Amino acid sequence: MTETRTSDRTATLFDASALGGLRLPNRVVMAPMTRVRSDGRGLADASMAAYYAQRATAGLIVSEGIQPNRVGQSNPRTPGLHTDEQTESWRQVTSAVHANGGRIFAQIMHGGRISHPDTTGMQPVGPSAVAARGAEVFTPSGPQPAPVPRALSTEEAASEALSYAAAAERAVEAGFDGVELHGANGYLIGQFLASNANLRTDVYGGSVEGRIRFAVEAVTATAEAVGAERVGIRLSPGAGIWDAIDEDVPELYGALLAALAPLGLAYVHLEATADEPTLLALRRAWPGTLIMNPSDPQSPVPAGRKSAEHWLDLGADLISFGRAFIANPDLVERLRADLPLEEADRSFYYQGGDTGYITYPPFQY
Repeated sequence: MTETRTSDRTATLFDASALGGLRLPNRVVMAPMTRVRSDGRGLADASMAAYYAQRATAGLIVSEGIQPNRVGQSNPRTPGLHTDEQTESWRQVTSAVHANGGRIFAQIMHGGRISHPDTTGMQPVGPSAVAARGAEVFTPSGPQPAPVPRALSTEEAASEALSYAAAAERAVEAGFDGVELHGANGYLIGQFLASNANLRTDVYGGSVEGRIRFAVEAVTATAEAVGAERVGIRLSPGAGIWDAIDEDVPELYGALLAALAPLGLAYVHLEATADEPTLLALRRAWPGTLIMNPSDPQSPVPAGRKSAEHWLDLGADLISFGRAFIANPDLVERLRADLPLEEADRSFYYQGGDTGYITYPPFQY
């Protein structure tokens, strides 16, 4: 696909679709969602395997954010992919998903400045020594003000970009079908893109070309490490989450997509955090597969079938659902049959344990 895509009324959420080297049975993607069910060592466990296996009818699952190194951990009890023990622990998850006929990508998430020494034992790092204004980050003792990060040197920035590739190699070793780099929602890649978080004057800052450099290097290294057909990136243009403010969104993200286009990635995954004309311009700018997440992450209302079909008509190839998957492990079938959706109990989003995690049943006829 190299031209502007036009509406294809024959495409539905339930058609098969190609993605990289995979054949997806439908166009429904389970979006990444932090669920903090890991242990203090960042290991995946049997409950996590059950959780993802229950949702394996999705065309593609993208896992929760997984930190590529210790300093990249954002929240307590999130899983990692930087030790042999962590890598081995993920095999039960990928095996369970594959046994149920599913496909799963690992989302590689470096928190950057959205972290805390009480969580990692380390001062968070970022493009510049600028804290997220008005933000409270999660710590083992509860929310605390976002600390001032340590600004990465030029050499350290290049090394942190490579950390995504190292984690991706471990992900493939653990049985994941591919990886998604978390470039959205104000984490490290998004911090380099944001002009208020990135005050650098070296090659990683200043101009649009400088601000996209970290993202391009991280994606390029990952594609070289595991194959471009196994790599996607998630973006949230103009979202402003965690005080990462994008300026000149069309120019910034247009330049980023133009730089990534020659790599032949599996996909770009966009959140609906900009106005529709801006998102449509980015659809036209991206020659490859586009996953669209129609739900604004700051909206209390999750996306449904109507918004999904709207974006298929506008040229998206796949549609991701996040919160709707929490209480509806059989979401694909519920959407297909127009069955009612259960509402998740928000008090169990991040509480830990199996309740509100693997206890939601499929629809009872």
